[in-house]
Amino acid sequence: MSALKFWLWLTELPGLTNQTRLALLRHFPTPEDVYYADPAEVLLTEGITREQAELLEDKDCAAAEKVLADCGELGLHIVTISDAAYPNRLRNIFDPPCLLYVRGRLPAFDDEAAVAVVGTRDCTPYGVSCAEKLGFGLAAGGALVVSGLARGIDSAALRGALRGGGTVTAVLGNGLDVVYPRENRYLYEDIAASGALLSEYPPGTPPEGRHFPVRNRIMSGLSLATLVVEAPERSGALITAGTALEQGRDVFAVPGPIDAPASVGCNRLIRDGAGLVTDAWDILAAYAPRFPEKLHREGAREEPAVLGYQARQRTEPKEVPPSLSLSNNDLSLTDDQIRLLRTLTEEPMLVDDLIEETEIPTRRVLSALTVLEIEHLVTQHPGKRYTRTVTLTE
Repeated sequence: MSALKFWLWLTELPGLTNQTRLALLRHFPTPEDVYYADPAEVLLTEGITREQAELLEDKDCAAAEKVLADCGELGLHIVTISDAAYPNRLRNIFDPPCLLYVRGRLPAFDDEAAVAVVGTRDCTPYGVSCAEKLGFGLAAGGALVVSGLARGIDSAALRGALRGGGTVTAVLGNGLDVVYPRENRYLYEDIAASGALLSEYPPGTPPEGRHFPVRNRIMSGLSLATLVVEAPERSGALITAGTALEQGRDVFAVPGPIDAPASVGCNRLIRDGAGLVTDAWDILAAYAPRFPEKLHREGAREEPAVLGYQARQRTEPKEVPPSLSLSNNDLSLTDDQIRLLRTLTEEPMLVDDLIEETEIPTRRVLSALTVLEIEHLVTQHPGKRYTRTVTLTE
């Protein structure tokens, strides 16, 4: 039996708490030693009860073997708390996960100015714009953006960070093979390609509500600071902020109108001492002396030409040249290019809208648009919006 199977046996054994597992790993050198330990020795573990010790008598490794096989099929790798790749920042919190499932490439968090960006799912256009702007600025300024990939603020911040060319990490409250919410399926792929998807839950784990507050400690634990963009009076984002403070991390917040329900939590955080943020440098300036070669004021104060709902404002359509028949495909266009031409209209469309409507991953959309622009089949407008410059016939 491989050493990794012993880790999976311990973490998948029903009835044990994470604190009990950590106590066992402090008492015994390895999970393999826990597996073969004498029951009397197990009872010497600090804080363990007789009932918990009896759970360890179950030596069935079928669940561990299945998880290991699933990870192999899905291309996931596992980082345990004893591995050198496991971030020290996370290892040193009160309740670190015993292991992490990883899709993509795990960043060297201890060498990065990582910032967690969180907020409400039920956000306003103002919140979406702020999240995109700040995600973009943090990434362009050299930070690593961490978020939860929930709909709303989390997704907007990650999209902004990807547009800013940065490395991103999303921490999930479910298995890495479970896409939640469904509309983020292509964002999943983009994050895995440019950074990492992380979870302490094995493949196949559904997105149960109780998982998300627990997941929050990982986001804040990986980060130097947590930024709350928009949060009502009761919000999971405020739980993350509280966890960050307990871990000795910095907390920042975006101010909002005093009568806006979605900004009540942020305004209270600022009142209670959180840093007020209007651009990414408000955060990164605190860490620039520590990361002088990575963090840049100029990049942090950049922002996308058009943000959020502003990108969907109508503009006057332009005239288009004569028609192009796609049935003959004289230009030998790819399937992606043809689908984009059929989706585009005379009204400028944002890249994010094209991705959503065509269901083509971001990197392929950008590549196809570049070729179409070179061929003078599309025109780019301010704010990375596009129109086609030909009419189409079948």
